[in-house]
Amino acid sequence: MATFVDHVTLHLRAGHGGHGCVSVKREKFKPLAGPDGGNGGSGGDLVLVADPNVTTLLGYHRSPHRSSDNGGPGMGDHRNGHAGELRELAVPLGTVVKDMEGNELADMTEPGMRLVVAPGGQGGLGNAALASTKRKAPGFALLGTLGWEGDVQLVLKTVADVALVGYPSAGKSSLIAAISAARPKIADYPFTTLHPNLGVVDAGEVRYTVADVPGLIEGASEGKGLGLEFLRHVERCTALLHVLDCATLDPGRDPLSDLDIILGELAAYPVPDGQLPLLDRPQLVALNKIDVPEARELAEFVRADLEARGYRVFEISTVTHEGLRQLNYALAETVEAGRVARAAIEAKKPRIVIRPKTVDDSGFVVRVEGGSFGNIYRILGTKPERWVQQTDFKNDEAIGFLADRLAKLGIENELFKAGAVAGSTVIIGPGNGVVFDWEPTLTSTAELITAPRGTDTRLDDSKRRTSNERREEYFGRMDAKAAARAELIREREAGMWSTGEEEFNGPSDSASAEQKTETE
Repeated sequence: MATFVDHVTLHLRAGHGGHGCVSVKREKFKPLAGPDGGNGGSGGDLVLVADPNVTTLLGYHRSPHRSSDNGGPGMGDHRNGHAGELRELAVPLGTVVKDMEGNELADMTEPGMRLVVAPGGQGGLGNAALASTKRKAPGFALLGTLGWEGDVQLVLKTVADVALVGYPSAGKSSLIAAISAARPKIADYPFTTLHPNLGVVDAGEVRYTVADVPGLIEGASEGKGLGLEFLRHVERCTALLHVLDCATLDPGRDPLSDLDIILGELAAYPVPDGQLPLLDRPQLVALNKIDVPEARELAEFVRADLEARGYRVFEISTVTHEGLRQLNYALAETVEAGRVARAAIEAKKPRIVIRPKTVDDSGFVVRVEGGSFGNIYRILGTKPERWVQQTDFKNDEAIGFLADRLAKLGIENELFKAGAVAGSTVIIGPGNGVVFDWEPTLTSTAELITAPRGTDTRLDDSKRRTSNERREEYFGRMDAKAAARAELIREREAGMWSTGEEEFNGPSDSASAEQKTETE
């Protein structure tokens, strides 16, 4: 069973925002007393918090799916929905947060540092909040937006001052157990240490931390042994302590050759940009196991060669604790010097200046994409994408409200500039998004659908009719009407059609006279 995990993938789902409410207040003698729909509550955020009491990512390895509560819907009588509860996720100090493409989002190096890794959705406004002097009784409300959903990577890089590096079974675990309260596994076979161990050491008034990294062997940079998998825990260390085994029984091995191999593997490890390479950091050498007589002789023999290379060398024994006090204070001195240097660098760092957005920043872009049936115009931006999510497309009034918001944002003018015409396909949002057949909004009868706002294609035609031309056209229409009336009269007199007045009013006078004559 795993007890130490330093790399996990979290599957996160933040809470969704609650929908706004459509409601009209009704009371005695006031059946329609105005809108009173409340707002929806916002969804809960997922927040990463750097906690010094957490040392591993094991909890997230066992349960990587984390979510927060949704916001409640709004209700009538101006009652707002409840907000989703924020959920904190504790991570160890030194945790690096990355997206799935490997881009670094944050480095959690300070206790209490917080990162909203998955923001919750925004609650929708009720019709009471949407009421205005021009829209006194809105028949719609805004929907709540979806919370962020996706995956992030957590990579733990141990925050320690000194890193112990060396061959397997060189005595690194015994050393950290001798100088601190850490109790790592210790055995007489290689690769006993399978994960980094941390120990806190006190040397006078200086307190520092020591990290025990699993042993390296020749070819570790090519994947042999445990490889360079755990060397990420060395990146943040101020100094390196090479623990060399002077009592090894392996043929062909000695402290000098072991050191050369370890230095080669450390040189093959790429550190992130802006950090000091591992071999450029302060390095000390501890010749271990001098409680064995042959090992003490070998340590005294190679000490001069190591000091000639510029290393501070200490002969130690983790069994008898010989030489540990001198090594302890030497490490504390190195760590304190590194802290002073870092403080000076921090003081010289330029201040972070947060500048507001420029005045002409529209907050969206229009991207033209080719399609099978012509160009597709895709609109990308935080506001338009959020507004589309908040719109109930089953409500015509809500769709009109969305059109007004998009027009005020200047999207129509940008579409005209991009070459869009009436009927063009417009998509708001990435991927499939929301697809529209664009119809420009008219603000006056002088504007034409085929022309951008502020222009009129009729002004391009400079030809104007004269008074005589308009008079001739008028008389021509009058003559045509007179000829049509005369033609209708001739057809009626010829009996081709009748008005029906004869049957309604009875026989005419001439018919009555003829009937009277026949009677006489």
